[in-house]
Amino acid sequence: MGSIVRVSRKHQVVVPREAREALGVGAGDELVVEVEKGKVMIKPRPRSYARHMLGLHKDVWKGVKPDEYVRKERESWAREASSKA
Repeated sequence: MGSIVRVSRKHQVVVPREAREALGVGAGDELVVEVEKGKVMIKPRPRSYARHMLGLHKDVWKGVKPDEYVRKERESWAREASSKA
């Protein structure tokens, strides 16, 4: 079930030690709080969003050569532009 925490008069909660240790967070660290379908998710704020996003959806581009992809896109734009002219 997890830990039970109480909301203080200042609307604060204490993150249980087990959760802090599992997340690797301590005093002064920032957390992201999300509410979805009646549930609250708390997770560490990434130190760098660029690093956090690195590799996201890399499988989508598997087997695609960037230069070839860009070349084909530019060709399609040129065809589209010439058909409208």
